[in-house]
Amino acid sequence: ASSMRSRRTGVIGVLVADFEPFSAEIMKGVGRALRDTHYDLLAYSGSRQQNGEGWERRSLSRLSGTLIDGVIMVTPTVVGASAEVPIVAVDPHTGRADLPTVESDSFAGAREATRYLLELGHRRIGFIAGRPDLRSSILRDAGYRRALSDAGVAYDPSLVRVGMYQPDVVRDQARGLLSQDRPPTAVFAANDLSALALIDVAAGMGLRIPQDLSVIGFDDSPDATQGPVSLTTVRQPMQGLGATAAGMLVTLMNGDTLDATHVGLATRLVVRGTTAPPPR
Repeated sequence: ASSMRSRRTGVIGVLVADFEPFSAEIMKGVGRALRDTHYDLLAYSGSRQQNGEGWERRSLSRLSGTLIDGVIMVTPTVVGASAEVPIVAVDPHTGRADLPTVESDSFAGAREATRYLLELGHRRIGFIAGRPDLRSSILRDAGYRRALSDAGVAYDPSLVRVGMYQPDVVRDQARGLLSQDRPPTAVFAANDLSALALIDVAAGMGLRIPQDLSVIGFDDSPDATQGPVSLTTVRQPMQGLGATAAGMLVTLMNGDTLDATHVGLATRLVVRGTTAPPPR
């Protein structure tokens, strides 16, 4: 075992909780960044027992030192982790990460999305929140609230639901949100999967998008343009996150010092077909 650990494997591991659109785009970015290097890429999703917490430590203990030379952890639940190899975190959970980190500017993206709906004339703007254990989700909630505050619109908790980034949960929450006596005229969803699930529920209730209900997502995932109406969304550079993380990791693996241990990438609003002024 000691002999094995002394050798370089030429493999970089990407640890993910699930293989879903966000992590898939991250891995594409990592692969792109490593294309002209001698490194191979290993994607790994370990067991998430015990409510999914600490899965990274178990995976690191199995992989580091013998199978991989460095690790990129996507949405890790731990704020500090140790291994025999360098580690970079993408989109970490709550708390200060003790690891080099790269993430998108979720606060600015959410504020821009909500501000755009306000500029269209909407005042009853709903919000489908993501996972409360993710730093990025918390920042999207904060950006939504800040835009309302800046416009002098009171925050209304009856317009907010927690969808956990799970389409089935979002559908249940969306039915309640859209069935109330004074439903929202627009909804900002914390990711595209949630926005698309909301649109599916709205269509089943006979609502037209965007004539009766405007919807904005977050991510600009490939699914955003696959429906009958292309989704207005906040584009975060998901592949850019992966590529940036890969560059940071290679720097560490070469024994060099990072220029910055925390990198934030800009987002931008992409206006498509699911947003319009509120119905008269």
